[in-house]
Amino acid sequence: MLMEPEPGNPLEADGVLNPAAARGPDGTLYLFPRLVGRGNYSRIGIARVLFDETGDPVGVERLGIALEPEMAYELRADGSGGCEDPRITFVEPLQRYVMTYTAHSQNGPRIALAISEDLLRWQRLGLATFQPYEGIEFEGVDNKDASVFPVAIPDPSGQLSMAILQRPLFPGTRPEEMSRHPVSGLVDPQRESIWISYCSTAITACEPFHLCHFGSHHRLAAPVAAWEQLKIGGGTPPILTRHGWLTIYHGVSELSASPGSPRELCYAAGVLVLSEQLPQVVRYRSRQPVLIPELQQEREGIVSNVVFPTGIDRRDDVGSPDRYDVYYGMADDRIGVARLDVPEHLPSDGLEALSPSR
Repeated sequence: MLMEPEPGNPLEADGVLNPAAARGPDGTLYLFPRLVGRGNYSRIGIARVLFDETGDPVGVERLGIALEPEMAYELRADGSGGCEDPRITFVEPLQRYVMTYTAHSQNGPRIALAISEDLLRWQRLGLATFQPYEGIEFEGVDNKDASVFPVAIPDPSGQLSMAILQRPLFPGTRPEEMSRHPVSGLVDPQRESIWISYCSTAITACEPFHLCHFGSHHRLAAPVAAWEQLKIGGGTPPILTRHGWLTIYHGVSELSASPGSPRELCYAAGVLVLSEQLPQVVRYRSRQPVLIPELQQEREGIVSNVVFPTGIDRRDDVGSPDRYDVYYGMADDRIGVARLDVPEHLPSDGLEALSPSR
């Protein structure tokens, strides 16, 4: 456990969780936690990660606020608001940090973007928009857990683009809805998938207002395994490894309960590896979760039984390019960090050949 609510701090009264992680121009590692005040009023903070003599993260130094709800798309009619669950990537063609975050207004959660040159000052770009695809309308649909790639990626037509992972929450596909109304048969991948989408004008024009408009969608991954049967969604931003683009995503299942007991959900995390040249191609997907709620801080909190990965840091600073520190929310209350060592070869027991099913 790396960070927990500061006693007496009203900005953190209802939890600190789900942080972005990014190295600044000077190599300093910063976290951008979601700070939840009373009434579910969420801000995005800034904290410097502190390391011990062996290079392990051991704590944080709070530095202030990166984003606070100000825009109409971040505010609710009751006076509450939400800038939530950021992910941050340094996008090399733009030479800017790009933050994707959940803006929560009276219309529900939507993906918003902001950019920065130094991680300390942020310029809002507004809400992301998504063109229709094969009769599927994305506008007006709740959407969360987005992140962008750090380099230009060819879209399906071959045009270099800024690519984004996104997870639209079509009506009926929230974990609570799936749990209340279980269905048999196949998952509908048009409604229940992580998608990859592309913004070609972001790279060619390099103007901030071009960064929010996405099209050329591709369904990337739908629920397959038992531990993700109710929902899968985005996690850490994609980061390039020896095997391709690595992202740690989340899956939701229902815990076994005795008759008459309330239903309980469990959030766990798995590994997705995408092709370096064609990220819409899945090279590997873990059959079992790589991180599950085990610690007391993960099993008990604002929302029990949750590990929710949102930040990742490659440890080049200690000479270990195959070591990754994964920062994640613990029970929607605290922030934890786990170590992931990437093996020399991908395991042979992946899920990529299996069909989505319940």
